[in-house]
Amino acid sequence: MHALTLRTEVRRSDRERIAQITTATEMFHPPEVAVAVELADDRLTKGNTSDYQFLFVDEGDATLGYAIYGFNSMTKSSWDLYWIAVDPECHGTGVGRLLLAEVESRARAGGCTHLWVETAGGENYKPTRAFYLAMGYKIAGDLHDFYAPGDSKIVFVKALG
Repeated sequence: MHALTLRTEVRRSDRERIAQITTATEMFHPPEVAVAVELADDRLTKGNTSDYQFLFVDEGDATLGYAIYGFNSMTKSSWDLYWIAVDPECHGTGVGRLLLAEVESRARAGGCTHLWVETAGGENYKPTRAFYLAMGYKIAGDLHDFYAPGDSKIVFVKALG
């Protein structure tokens, strides 16, 4: 067993692993998986000028989860958590908590006062919503029927300032 390590640089090989993890969660549709990979491409192409920051949790050579986040340029100090996904085999092991806590720390260091997260309101997202609530997030909005009839967009926020 290897120690968990955090990594911020995106490697070309991460594209495939991002797709694998995102698909394995069974929470995202194929177009959403494609967007997650496109954001990695954006970071690979633009480097530090990309709007998207990445954080990976690795155990040895294996990537267990990732987060994509960044400053929302339409605001003075709000940041968005765009994606957080953990290999289902690692659910409940603390990988997600580690990722989110580190994203919060890095965002705070970058001047973030509020971290915003959007997720779905479907029954299959109940554990995801419980995770954010357990991590100190508050529901800021519930946009009924946003994704589909009966599937809301739930907006969470946590003050970091």
